[in-house]
Amino acid sequence: MMEQTDAVAALSALAHAGRLEVFRLLVKAGHAGMAAGKIAEATGTLPNTLSASLNILTHAGLIHSRREGRSVIYSADFEAMSGLLTFLMEDCCSGEPAICGPVADLARAGTCATEGCA
Repeated sequence: MMEQTDAVAALSALAHAGRLEVFRLLVKAGHAGMAAGKIAEATGTLPNTLSASLNILTHAGLIHSRREGRSVIYSADFEAMSGLLTFLMEDCCSGEPAICGPVADLARAGTCATEGCA
């Protein structure tokens, strides 16, 4: 279960158009992730700006990195993403599941965590 402070950190990290674009790109890339250079190329982001964005997303727990040879590969943390969605939908809609049920069901099911959203 995600704590409120973690949710605030994650939402704060995503509250920037460039960081949100990077995060969504990594979600689309699935568990394979993407090299930093490919992320910069896909988003048109300058290296120093991308580095700052990746650091903020990493510290918020939304992405992680691994080294493959000379490249650093970044991947979305699907468990953290599901935790954030679950946190946001936890007390949804005063018990009227028709309003937000499909999104809450998706978050609870962990579809992205198990299928990789790719």
